[in-house]
Amino acid sequence: MRTIALLGSTGSIGVSTLRLVREFPHLFKIHGMVAGKNLTRLAKQVKEFKPKCVAIQHEADLPRLRKLLGNTKVTILHGEAGASAVATAADVDVVLAAIVGGAGLMPTLNGLLAGKEIALANKEALVMAGEIFIKAAKKKRVRLLPVDSEHSAIFQCLQGNERGDVDKIILTASGGPFLRMPLNRLAHVSIAQALKHPNWKMGQKITIDSATMMNKGLEVIEARWEFDMVPDNIQVVIHPQSVVHSMVRYQDGAVMAQLGIADMRIPIAYALTFPHRLKGSWSPLDLTQHGELNFLPVEHKRFPALSLAYGALRAGGTMATALNGANEVAVAAFLSGRIGFREIHRIIDKTLQRHINGQARDVGTVLDVDRWARAQANSLIG
Repeated sequence: MRTIALLGSTGSIGVSTLRLVREFPHLFKIHGMVAGKNLTRLAKQVKEFKPKCVAIQHEADLPRLRKLLGNTKVTILHGEAGASAVATAADVDVVLAAIVGGAGLMPTLNGLLAGKEIALANKEALVMAGEIFIKAAKKKRVRLLPVDSEHSAIFQCLQGNERGDVDKIILTASGGPFLRMPLNRLAHVSIAQALKHPNWKMGQKITIDSATMMNKGLEVIEARWEFDMVPDNIQVVIHPQSVVHSMVRYQDGAVMAQLGIADMRIPIAYALTFPHRLKGSWSPLDLTQHGELNFLPVEHKRFPALSLAYGALRAGGTMATALNGANEVAVAAFLSGRIGFREIHRIIDKTLQRHINGQARDVGTVLDVDRWARAQANSLIG
């Protein structure tokens, strides 16, 4: 049995993970949970899965959570220190890192430094501090197992093959809700329209990132570090059906693809049981029910955020950290109705133009740049 520290238990990845634990109680046990503001859902999760400890974001929410939990016995912590304590607990075998955004960096990194295996769904950890993260993993001899469907697909396509034979990694993108909308209408789309993803049910932030395709840009940066690939060898193609989750092209021209239904339990299960596979309750893929599978080039005028991500990756240093911080602020501003949809990439671009790039020498430097980028983006919005 594997004991899990679940960082981000109330989000979409966390909920899918708990569905898996519910189905395979003889294989997995939740030792600790970390959540943000959804205290009602967290309380229900704690009562069902009985973790030894939980951590929430804000100290002010502790009385309400205690009231919701009643007589349930569990240690309750808060803040970044609390989340890190859950990740580094002695009984934990694997940290499933699914906190959205930069808030997941330090708990995930601390779990890694404590020698815990990392099942990584928090792509921002590698976007913000990829070189630091990978060096620490090698030093600690800790496995990083991808949970994102795209990176899990790449990981699976690499099994049994020589890394030196890889020619290109090909990330697939659905294109989101605005793939075919006329460009002149994009400035006026509503929040509800942007949150209506055609294939996946995800949290609000990642859904907006999918609509701008910044999500794919962040995945490109993550793939650079996770699979040690240069930017020019990482390609993005539009695949509206979301059946092929990603591909690897080898130097002989052969392409290996991983296909599956849109259910996050599959890559989560693979990360938690690698190199084995679980036979779960989800339906297997039946290609006869899908008809044609299409692959299209990215229209960069429609998705300028992707170009910004590639530019930040090629620039290196702390540019990707600034990109991520500005994006989080801009997306939050859109979701609160403060800016329009097409302002998201413009805020990011202006922030990057102001950023004086430097080396990401340590985590302190990364966090300083993150704070700077957020302040700049807020200034541009405000």
